[in-house]
Amino acid sequence: MPRAGLSAASVVDAALAIVDESGPGALTLAAVAARCGVATPSLYKHVASLGELTRLVRLRVGRELGEVFATATANHNQGAEDAVRSLARAYRGFARAHPHRFVFYQTPPDPSDAEATAVANAAVSVVVGALAPLGLSGDLAIHAARCVRASVQGFATLEASGGFGLPLDLDVTFEHLLTILLTGLTALPSRT
Repeated sequence: MPRAGLSAASVVDAALAIVDESGPGALTLAAVAARCGVATPSLYKHVASLGELTRLVRLRVGRELGEVFATATANHNQGAEDAVRSLARAYRGFARAHPHRFVFYQTPPDPSDAEATAVANAAVSVVVGALAPLGLSGDLAIHAARCVRASVQGFATLEASGGFGLPLDLDVTFEHLLTILLTGLTALPSRT
């Protein structure tokens, strides 16, 4: 019998707590079992393997980030550029709040995993939606979404690792990055 109160969701909760505290390298079935107060074999009633647990963690993080994106872009009164700025700030905010969890969003889903692909596509759809008022659609919107992700994720990754050593305000730098990014996005050829 599964332990009362233990479920796949609570196992993922425990896994994320470990990741948040100690980083992705600390995620093991033994560590999760200890956190849940059960023997490691008891976890197999809820997750088949560390690989499955990692998949479930990626799904949770992808859903969380998709919700962050949706919330950031929900204000329809924003101008086209404001929606992208809001999205980028929320993306960076998530990375700052959850630097270890954020790592799980950096790997694309297995194309054969329909659920993971749907979660990733939902987040991408929000980004593409934020870009639409800039006149970006179709393949061009996907290219632009990649540029937004590379810029913001790159900045957030450098920030989390202490990669910006000079004593200047990183918030100011980030706003400059957004201005540069938006200038480039609005200058793209073949906009609709």
